[in-house]
Amino acid sequence: MLTRHIALSTKGNTDIINITPRLEEIVNKEKLEDCLIFLSVIGSTAAITTMEYEPGLVKDFKEILEKTLPFNKNYAHNLTWNDANGHSHLRSSFIKTNFFVSVTGGKLDLGTWQQVVLIDFDTHSRKREIVVKIVS
Repeated sequence: MLTRHIALSTKGNTDIINITPRLEEIVNKEKLEDCLIFLSVIGSTAAITTMEYEPGLVKDFKEILEKTLPFNKNYAHNLTWNDANGHSHLRSSFIKTNFFVSVTGGKLDLGTWQQVVLIDFDTHSRKREIVVKIVS
């Protein structure tokens, strides 16, 4: 098993970052042919998933999250810690902080319009770390 890391700076507030190019760099650098890549973002206010990373869908995704788990709600977590990121923790829990992607023939097994994205839900900019475990 190999371990690699991806470090990113985010803007927070549902910042969505396409990390597919970073994963492709790892696949190429490590000369990976057939394996599984397990991704885990450190923290409980971010998530990893896939989507078609284009401006319209990014906007739609942010809007549906705001409707489903709105920022301006009186979450018990906000009262517990006297902060305003209860929605951030809930969004992360729903989407999840980890993700698997397979590699076949030296290429990520993703659809034509499918990219792997990191989403930072916290209320401010952050430095994020993604742990990349490569299992062959």
